[in-house]
Amino acid sequence: MRNIICIIAMAVIAPCAYAEDANFQPLFDGKSLEGWTPMPGGKWEVIDGAIVGTSDKSEKLHGILLSNRKFSDFVVKAKFRVIAGDSGFYFRASPVKSAVGVHGFQVEVDTSQETGGLYETGGRAWVHQPTAEVIEKRKYQPGEWTDLELSAIGEDIVVKINGVVTSELKKDQGRREGHFGLQLHGGQDMHVEFRDILIREIQATPD
Repeated sequence: MRNIICIIAMAVIAPCAYAEDANFQPLFDGKSLEGWTPMPGGKWEVIDGAIVGTSDKSEKLHGILLSNRKFSDFVVKAKFRVIAGDSGFYFRASPVKSAVGVHGFQVEVDTSQETGGLYETGGRAWVHQPTAEVIEKRKYQPGEWTDLELSAIGEDIVVKINGVVTSELKKDQGRREGHFGLQLHGGQDMHVEFRDILIREIQATPD
């Protein structure tokens, strides 16, 4: 009887999970960099189903892998691991002609406990950094695959690392549209990987 109940429960739960996942579309096909354009600086390639970015400290440019499309309101999920260096997951960003490559928001992604903070390049610099309490809860280990979830809907932004909210902005007056970008920080030995990048775009509603 217990086995029958388990089978029935799985039959009910599985379609719901599938329906939820079906709302998300891949930003990365797991095979190529189609839909993305590398800017000068460092090297981006696909290895074993992951986007791998590398550069050495002699490289002065912040190498950015930029999405071809712009996005406004969305929820994004991804996995990352940082082997070395200071990276970032940019959103609502714009390319610029300078060593940093883009201006816009980034979720901090590096080997430090600042990971999960929000930084605005070409703007306010640090907007939010994880608190000591959050650092304890989110269990981030550099070099290990880590879950990132980013919600940017209108003026509200929420960042989650391993399911724990690390940064949140309400009624923020910053950027409302732009590209995604994966960062290689200039002047550092860099090795960062991203995979399973999925997006659910949110239709804006009239005020």
